Amino acid sequence: MDKKPSPKKAPGFCSLRYGLALIMHFSNFTMITQRVSLSIAIIAMVNSSQPHGLSNASAEGPLADTLSDPSTSIKEFNTGGMAWTGQFTIWAKWAPPLERSKLTTIAGSGAAFGSFIILCVGGLISQALGWPFIFYIFGSIGCVCCLLWFTVIYDDPTHHPCISVREKEHIVASLAHQSSSPRRSVPIKAMARCLPLWAIFTGFFSHFWLCTIIITYLPTYISSVLHVNVRDSGVLSSLPFIAASSCTILGGQLADFLLSRNLLRLITVRKLFSSLGLLLPSLCAVALPFVASSYVTTIILLILIPGTSNLCDSGFIINTLDVAPRYASFLMGISRGFGLIAGIISSTATGFLISQDSVSGWRNVFFLSAAVNMFGMFFYITFGQAEIQDWAKEKTMTRL
Repeated sequence: MDKKPSPKKAPGFCSLRYGLALIMHFSNFTMITQRVSLSIAIIAMVNSSQPHGLSNASAEGPLADTLSDPSTSIKEFNTGGMAWTGQFTIWAKWAPPLERSKLTTIAGSGAAFGSFIILCVGGLISQALGWPFIFYIFGSIGCVCCLLWFTVIYDDPTHHPCISVREKEHIVASLAHQSSSPRRSVPIKAMARCLPLWAIFTGFFSHFWLCTIIITYLPTYISSVLHVNVRDSGVLSSLPFIAASSCTILGGQLADFLLSRNLLRLITVRKLFSSLGLLLPSLCAVALPFVASSYVTTIILLILIPGTSNLCDSGFIINTLDVAPRYASFLMGISRGFGLIAGIISSTATGFLISQDSVSGWRNVFFLSAAVNMFGMFFYITFGQAEIQDWAKEKTMTRL
């Protein structure tokens, strides 16, 4: 049975732990905007240095090269792993079990929201104010986030000088079943034999497989299948990101609502949102080849894929906090490594398949992606767990 946290009430949204989530949200926002800003500014810098009449072709749309270069897109999609991994170390000591989905999704949604904002206004800032202002504006936001991070973020609630007594007691009591002592070593062998961990790794692999394809090849698909060049439209290209950000937060709220009302067990919630996050985008992907003649329907499906896919953020993506909170950041790093490998393989395979034949190539790409997602879903449903594993408990560490 899943361990039940303390029912003691504590401050809700107007609390320090939610303040930490907002700071991490804007930190993730800052990291992604600064990375994409560099891609946008480079185009503007090149154009400004060219002799008159020899400007780069992307001058008419500063986002065109950024969005149409697969190597750039996959880099932006997979970067930030170290920061995101490090945040799980904090949530292992700050997030009560009934609020893990809310807190982590609020924090993690900053990356998608940042992508939406920078793709909407990055080109406009470059054209209206000049490319240096891209760095001035988003760099200033980054400085503010950095200042807040160093002054507000603490390793655990017991040492925070500003936390209320009631909130501190609530967090400590809810995490009483977790080990509070520092880990001595990493039980690699036990981890390698743990099927629930492999279920998480498989989920990451499947999740990143399809998401990388959509993020990387979105402009290519629209231009080659619908014969419409949308690369110059920053707003249209940013819509999948705002859908992803919204679904991430809403999924976290719904997941913790189901847990707090005792409607579903923890493992049931994790498997439900993992299944939805892998099944729904697969259905959308499989439907794409059959609605290629409809521009509006195709755009809607392309927006829904990353949006529904981010329901996984309340499933296996935070599952390491359940099964091994002592090693959550380490395991998150490994999980994202599996996701990165999936992104590299899927983008390479997509490039090869569509180079052979556009129509059949795209159909095979989406069918293959759906198959990978289904494998990840069934594997996680079969082997996924939400209880702290024996090797992750303090009592086992003396034997390692």
